[in-house]
Amino acid sequence: MEKRNIEIVVLSDIHLGTYGCHATELVAYLKSVSPKLLILNGDIIDGWAFSKKYFPNSHMAVLSEFFKMMKNGTDVIYITGNHDEFLRKYTDLTMGNLFLTDKYLLEINGKKHWFFHGDIFDHTTKGGAKIIAKIGGIGYDWLILVNRAINFLLESIGKKKVSLSKKIKNSVKNAVKFIADFEEKAIELAIENHYEYVFCGHIHQPADKIVTNEKGTVNYLNSGDWIENLSYIEFNNNEWKLLYFDETQYEKPEIESNDISVNVEELIHPQIFAAFVGAKV
Repeated sequence: MEKRNIEIVVLSDIHLGTYGCHATELVAYLKSVSPKLLILNGDIIDGWAFSKKYFPNSHMAVLSEFFKMMKNGTDVIYITGNHDEFLRKYTDLTMGNLFLTDKYLLEINGKKHWFFHGDIFDHTTKGGAKIIAKIGGIGYDWLILVNRAINFLLESIGKKKVSLSKKIKNSVKNAVKFIADFEEKAIELAIENHYEYVFCGHIHQPADKIVTNEKGTVNYLNSGDWIENLSYIEFNNNEWKLLYFDETQYEKPEIESNDISVNVEELIHPQIFAAFVGAKV
């Protein structure tokens, strides 16, 4: 498949190192594009899952695609999230054309764009509540595994896939309120700071909407995730688009045999992480 030249690609909430990550599908997408700028908006590597020692070849292949892009000239902005917060101590670190930060500001045609993960609004990721959040994350991971088994059975009898986590989120009043509150806070802050666009991740809820209040107007975009929605954002021809992966439009990738599964704790050690970047590029 010939690669499409894209000005900017935005991804978030990939959660490499978890059972729910659709890494193979993401590899298929990454192999199809050649962006000038790749913005990774948090929770790319799941630091909360390191104890599982789970990092299969397909997950390593995602990292390999990032490194190949860098080698071919793509600038990568890695914005840290709560699940990869172990990198926050290295904020503003530059390694070649990789820049690590906790927020990113970009101006395009005179319009200001604000990128940040969004966990700053989530009190469950702070202090003692973080332990509860981690336990919830384990339960979420198991729900995804059960969901995959159910979808396998549904597909075998010609039925459509279902998303249990989506149904729960959409039906549980507190979850719906949390998403609405999150979006409202991001929108209010962006308008107050005179940004025309604000980009978040974190809540696994893709969105692209223009909101106006008494103080102004902003375009709120959320790139979603690669657990449930398999969504991403592209900027080309002066237009932002929220898109969803469609497996019928992509070739299924062959995961290279040399993308060997590794001990995740070894992978994320800062010195080894830097060495890994150097080796791949």
